Amino acid sequence: MSGSPSILVVDDDEKNREMLAEALSQVGFEVDIACGGAEALSKANEATYDAVLSDIRMTPLSGLDLLNSFRKTMPEMPIVLLTAFGSVDTAIQAMKQGAYNYITKPVNLEELVFTMTRAVEHRRLIEDNRTLQRAFNERPRTASLIGQSKKMVEVFKLVGRVSRSRTSVLIQGESGTGKELIARAIHDNSPRATHRFVAVNCSAIPDSLLESELFGHIKGSFTGAHILRRGLLEEASGGTFFLDEVGDLSSAGQAKLLRVLQEGEVRRIGSNESIQVDVRIIAASRRNLADLIEAGRFREDLLYRLNTVNIFIPPLRERPEDIPLLAEFFLARYGDEKEVPVTSFSPAAMRALTGYAWPGNVRELEHVVERAVALASHAILSTDDLPPEVLQTNGSHADRIEILPGTLKALQRDQVLKMLESAQGNKERTARLLGISRRTLYRLLDRYGVGKTRLSTEADVSDPTGS
Repeated sequence: MSGSPSILVVDDDEKNREMLAEALSQVGFEVDIACGGAEALSKANEATYDAVLSDIRMTPLSGLDLLNSFRKTMPEMPIVLLTAFGSVDTAIQAMKQGAYNYITKPVNLEELVFTMTRAVEHRRLIEDNRTLQRAFNERPRTASLIGQSKKMVEVFKLVGRVSRSRTSVLIQGESGTGKELIARAIHDNSPRATHRFVAVNCSAIPDSLLESELFGHIKGSFTGAHILRRGLLEEASGGTFFLDEVGDLSSAGQAKLLRVLQEGEVRRIGSNESIQVDVRIIAASRRNLADLIEAGRFREDLLYRLNTVNIFIPPLRERPEDIPLLAEFFLARYGDEKEVPVTSFSPAAMRALTGYAWPGNVRELEHVVERAVALASHAILSTDDLPPEVLQTNGSHADRIEILPGTLKALQRDQVLKMLESAQGNKERTARLLGISRRTLYRLLDRYGVGKTRLSTEADVSDPTGS
């Protein structure tokens, strides 16, 4: 196969088969054809395809039979089914069994091209995710370091440059942005990768225990110190020590950490003896340490030592172009755990994800996708599978509905009409943006007394691409 996306078209009707193949070839797909299910299975064993387009009604092997066979032998192959308008229920049932999508006859060629393009993109995204997972198999905790936005690409470049040195690094960013993942990536790509990576969250350990955890103690140094204990900084010697929420470290702990950075040594609680350690310090904070210095809660000289290289991780709301990639990655991670694999998002669900502000950042996105997969009863995640807070529409994206004051009925009417205006009167696109069926949209417009004269002349034009 060449570099062009490849599609196998399966139909026992020669005229229909040739028409579909010609339409897809004209837009750049590499197309192969099969006159039935048996031939399709044979060809798929000999060649590699990005997607399959198959009629449902075929004999002796139907499209559903073909789907079931592919699900067993090639479970990630996107299968798009062709069905007569009266057989949509069969197609929906097939989607629950793992079909990627379906197209009703007579075929709208724009819809055909759009659907097959999405199917190919879905297949290649799964392959990209598998490649990423293989690459991170030895470092599973860094698997969520995915992003294509300009801001994240700059972060990745900085990680690559700083990894080879032993310089102290300060990572800043909101909770859930992946500060520990960045620290692990630095360690995993450094000469210290064969040694330990030790992480401590200063906000999760009481002050009375934190110093003992970090620096260790000698027997009898305080009540309860029944034995000598090595601190975690000693345990990390030769490797990397990650100190999360360093702003919560006590004054005494800050002084001792400064000694580690300056002298490369630790002193256990209750001991006058210094112990040499070879450890790289990476610290992180969700708060501005300069503000803590002004408040007298953090040492300025310690900040200078920690802040040799500063890495800022932008919140997810500032890089919305990364949301689909991350969402698809998490879907690939959790979707296969279901008896019927969950394979994709509906357009409305993806719009909801990209339009949400994500106060919990990447961590919250992962939890939302994991929850949606657990609740889903079909192969495609819809808005019904998402939590209510994600479906809130108080954002500024162009395709989202502005919440206006008023009664609930008036609010709903304003929302629908505003989206209709945004779609320039195109009712099919309006229905997709609202995440409802076109029939439901007609009922709402009739209920609101919106006459056809209010709609654009393009209102009934099919626009499967949403452009």
